Amino acid sequence: MARIAGVNIPTAKRVVIALQYIHGIGPKKAQEIIEKVNIPADRRVNQLTDAEVLAIRETIDRDYIVEGDLRREVSMNIKRLMDLAAYRGLRHRRSLPTRGQRTHTNARTRKGKAKPIAGKKK
Repeated sequence: MARIAGVNIPTAKRVVIALQYIHGIGPKKAQEIIEKVNIPADRRVNQLTDAEVLAIRETIDRDYIVEGDLRREVSMNIKRLMDLAAYRGLRHRRSLPTRGQRTHTNARTRKGKAKPIAGKKK
């Protein structure tokens, strides 16, 4: 099992897919990484040599912000908005949608399970 950026990536999958298990690497960045390291797209993780794994690891460390650093940066950005008392920060603080979605009927992912209101029935 290859370990890249503190994550055990699955060995049976193609390299492009396996790299996406790392937080901060999606399809586009995974494709860029294998092009930089010159690995064929159909190669699987268990077929990689130690040198190729090392090259992937170095490329990610050098060029991309992933895993813990990315999570820390995102949480610091949210905290900054909250400290500034910006509108988006207030929405984060109240656990409501921050990007203008309606909350009258939807937004259950952010708000949690619906709470019944007593005396609502006629």
